[in-house]
Amino acid sequence: LLYRDYQNDHKFTVTTYTSGGVAITSSGTKKGELFLADVNTQLKNKNITTDIKVDTNSNLFTTITVDEPAPGLKTIFSFIVPDQKSGKVELQYLHEYAGISTSIGLTASPIVNFSGVAGNNSLSLGTDLSFDTASGNFTKWNSGLSFSTADLIASLTLNDKADTLTASYYHTVSTLTDTAVGAELTHSFSSNENTLTIGTQHALDPQTKVKARVNNCGKASALIQHEWRPKSLFTISGEVDTRAEFRKYPWSERRPGLVFV
Repeated sequence: LLYRDYQNDHKFTVTTYTSGGVAITSSGTKKGELFLADVNTQLKNKNITTDIKVDTNSNLFTTITVDEPAPGLKTIFSFIVPDQKSGKVELQYLHEYAGISTSIGLTASPIVNFSGVAGNNSLSLGTDLSFDTASGNFTKWNSGLSFSTADLIASLTLNDKADTLTASYYHTVSTLTDTAVGAELTHSFSSNENTLTIGTQHALDPQTKVKARVNNCGKASALIQHEWRPKSLFTISGEVDTRAEFRKYPWSERRPGLVFV
């Protein structure tokens, strides 16, 4: 609600499917004077999915996913060419009331990641850890608690190795019009700063949706998104800093965005 679909750059994405089931996605993003593009190809063969992506920096991203070599298990192998230290193996296990994921880099002194969640449809708690075997230190430690009902989701998370506390709230007002409201409050213990963001969304019709958000720093964003054909979206978004000196710098803090998917 507060972050998805907001875009301050110009982005264009096209996905096509061949008769054999191969998905090809081409995307381009214009960030100021910089233009970034990539082409992604996805191939599926039984329970094996291979994703191959090439970007404008001549990087080749490859991800191979084996779905359920054993019940509830998923294996993921990924690497980037020419980065010789990018290889990583990940194992995921999903149970009715719990899920865990662990990954390790294919280097002499790898970083080991672990995340897990346990709970049910109403209450869940989880953690996300990263351990650097070279230094013997934890580089990441996050934990969270979530409570949900049919029309409400509330969560409390402790991130950045216990430096940032975030409380969030999401409430569905109407399922007929996809109307919802939400808020997020973040407190940084190191800087003693608070950030409050509130937002809302509403469907004008089954194909058109509007969203808006504002935070206590004076930044306000809004977007309108239209599904002009199935799985094809056109989005216009913008952000303005209400505290900026518009008279002196009339366009410096106004950032429009355009997305075509």
